[in-house]
Amino acid sequence: MRSHRTALGTLLTAGILLAGTFSATAAGAAAPDPGPGPVPSRVAPLAEQHRARAFWTAERMRGATPLELLLAPVARTSLTAPRADGPTTTVAPTSAPAAAASAVGPAAFPQAGGAWTGGGAVVKTSGRVFFTFQGRTASCSGNAVTSQNASTVITAGHCVKYQGSWHTDWVFVPAYDNGQAPYGRWTASTTLTTPQWEASEDINHDIGAAVLAPLNGQKLTSVTGAQGIRFNGGYNKPMYAFGFPAASPYDGSRLIHCSGNSSKDFLLSQDHGLGCNMTGGSSGGPWFSGFDERTGTGLQASVNSFGYTFLPNRMFGPYFGDGAKALYDRAQAS
Repeated sequence: MRSHRTALGTLLTAGILLAGTFSATAAGAAAPDPGPGPVPSRVAPLAEQHRARAFWTAERMRGATPLELLLAPVARTSLTAPRADGPTTTVAPTSAPAAAASAVGPAAFPQAGGAWTGGGAVVKTSGRVFFTFQGRTASCSGNAVTSQNASTVITAGHCVKYQGSWHTDWVFVPAYDNGQAPYGRWTASTTLTTPQWEASEDINHDIGAAVLAPLNGQKLTSVTGAQGIRFNGGYNKPMYAFGFPAASPYDGSRLIHCSGNSSKDFLLSQDHGLGCNMTGGSSGGPWFSGFDERTGTGLQASVNSFGYTFLPNRMFGPYFGDGAKALYDRAQAS
């Protein structure tokens, strides 16, 4: 997430390192968003779902490459500003059985990046995402949110589809711990993204979702609990970001967090910005407003998306406006 690694590689590795580097001429050129359109999605065949759960062994999970490191930078010049004029909508967190408050004192605020030792609900709702991208094993991060189907995970758009191809063998591993899956490997029955990301990989709309199949007769959030989510919550808020960065100096083995007062990107995107040193693999991890360190709960308001290579230790995440809500509504109804 550091350079735009916008094009994923740039986008999440820390740069517009997502898919490429934005050209200077793109600054301030974001066109108005025409509004939410049909939400693109992919339904995974049952055979693929069954295969994915067995495919992702501890060895393969440890060896998965952060998606950003598999991508070549690509210039981005076409952006649309997210619609941010809708009503503020808030969905409350959902507690998991036996969810415990943290016994550890508050973490430092602001925090540029460090292991989360506070405990609480975020440990179970956050997880690593694994999938196959162009025949290679790759990883991102994600988070379980309150939903009608009790099975919805929010992540980044490039963590479900990139370079014209939907990822396959997609699984979510909540509370991932160095190759271990204490709450199971949950396979995606459907993955979704915004129409803007699907059409042109517009970094302002780099948001994805997955609907997970039941595991052992249970639905995801009945096991992990779920974080709340907020749309059209505004800019310039105190934020906490979480993820499983797997590129140096991190190794993907544990949950990392950053915190601080966010600001609106004044360069090329219309995204939130936050001081943070997380690297590739953290893409798709949640940003929370109203986060309670004692309980580990908050309202998800963005995801780790990209960074500029020329602006180290600062990450950016898309604004959750009307388009993000349309995506969420479609996912939770699936």
